[in-house]
Amino acid sequence: MRALAVCKLAKMAELPVTMSNSRPIISAKINGRDARFVVDSGSFFSMISEASAAQFDLKQSPAPLGLTVKGVGGAVDPSIASVDVFTFAGIPVHNVEFLVVGGLGRAENAGLLGQNFFRIGDVEYDLGKGMIRLMRAKGCGNATLAYWVKPSESYSLMDIQAATPQSVHTAGTAFINGEKVRVIFDTGAGTSLLSLKAAERAGVKPGSQGVVDAGYGGGIGRNRVRTYVGPFSSFKIGDEEIRNTRLRFADFGVDDADMLIGVDFFLSHRIYVASSQHKLYFTYNGGPVFDLTSTSANPEEDNAGDEPADAAAYSRRGTAFAARRDFAHAIADLGRACDLDPRNPEYFYQRGIVYRDNNQADLALADFDRTLELKPDDLSALMARAQLRLRARDIAGATADLGAADRAASKEDDIRLLLARGYQDADLLPASIAQYDRWIAAHRGDPRMPDALNGRCWGRALQGQELSAALSDCNTALKLSAKQSPISASVLNSRGLVRLRLGDYVQSIADYDDALKLAPKSAWSLYGRGVAEMRRKRVPEGQADIAAATAIRASVAEEFKRRGIIP
Repeated sequence: MRALAVCKLAKMAELPVTMSNSRPIISAKINGRDARFVVDSGSFFSMISEASAAQFDLKQSPAPLGLTVKGVGGAVDPSIASVDVFTFAGIPVHNVEFLVVGGLGRAENAGLLGQNFFRIGDVEYDLGKGMIRLMRAKGCGNATLAYWVKPSESYSLMDIQAATPQSVHTAGTAFINGEKVRVIFDTGAGTSLLSLKAAERAGVKPGSQGVVDAGYGGGIGRNRVRTYVGPFSSFKIGDEEIRNTRLRFADFGVDDADMLIGVDFFLSHRIYVASSQHKLYFTYNGGPVFDLTSTSANPEEDNAGDEPADAAAYSRRGTAFAARRDFAHAIADLGRACDLDPRNPEYFYQRGIVYRDNNQADLALADFDRTLELKPDDLSALMARAQLRLRARDIAGATADLGAADRAASKEDDIRLLLARGYQDADLLPASIAQYDRWIAAHRGDPRMPDALNGRCWGRALQGQELSAALSDCNTALKLSAKQSPISASVLNSRGLVRLRLGDYVQSIADYDDALKLAPKSAWSLYGRGVAEMRRKRVPEGQADIAAATAIRASVAEEFKRRGIIP
């Protein structure tokens, strides 16, 4: 360590991190019960989902007047939950408050840990090796705190702003195409994201040469934002410059940031946030900095350094490789974890997910089978195996897994949204609607509500039952959806079917018209509009739509017929 003799750098706590769906996850306890949390350095305060607050029987109270939580998806009004004993890094902390917010992510995570935990000292993010360390620097002045760097090696350094009650983020300045941008280091962002205005200042905007539509993204809040990926000649941060890179950008709703430096950057760097010095140190690990869809360009660099000491360390490094879509190294590390600790179901589940994502379904199924031999009520493994069985049209096996997950889950569990979709894929519509009922009742503030309401509307429309309730669901879903978004096209298609069932052919055709403006190759919308046209005695138009639909998907006519709908 290059430091002055008086500098004392101590490790307060070491947090093992598992990467899951590009999110860094740590284990904790809520009043003695196990819970998983996303590490979110971009969140000013720690939060828990509405469903988890109910699941853990937490007392809630109103938030201070005027307090809102803003994210990429907009703003929400939270409440406050109090945890009697929150165990974090093995240390019990009493009377810990969390903001209660809808839609904080996936079923297996209770919430996220924000800056009220990570601003208690310095923080080292070593996500490439599956570790976060809380550090305390005393008497270090301007000493170099990148303690892992050897004398012959280089590191990057940048200034970060001092934390205030109004701004607790880890924030600093970077340069894109020479333009100054304010960046926030945000482990809660799966990929780095530049604002639309900052991209335009750098000379790149939608419609520019080389810019492609990258779909919709979101976060806290109901809104979904259209994202783009475009070419930038230079990205400079600290002493590091990346030339001729591609960045994702969007019109996101974070007021005080031009760019979120996401977990993709963290995985490709080792980072020390020296709040004690208002500086940030980082070194490059190798591999892609921003693009998680490609495999590592330098796998030998990624594997550099000390080998993991035990199964848990191999697992953490393996999930970090998986998050970067370096499947070969991920499978090797997770295989080693399974060999070293063959009674741990989590390692087989993690390897099964990598096999699945690498299109090795048979190996994935074998690992999920082993996971469930060791832990029969593992909800994540049950759902993962059910989804693979559905894909293989093993309806009986998938139904058994869905039923087991249903019995194991609490009534508020977020996994009920996946159950609803699974039962719908298996064409077990009454069971699907029952799961939607449960999820919707427990997740009123969730940004996925439009999708859930649309799913329930669609299930009822397919059955031809409860059509008034279906229409209400679709109407509400449309009100909550961003216009011109893929979910809007899906809801319009569902409502078109509801109105077709009701005999309101004029409005049904209008819905299908609007759906087809957004998704012109939808066989369902074309065929449904064709049926409505035929029933209005507009035979040529109807026949043309039906022919176009069957040209896209020949089975669509049989699907409508099976639902009792014929021209």
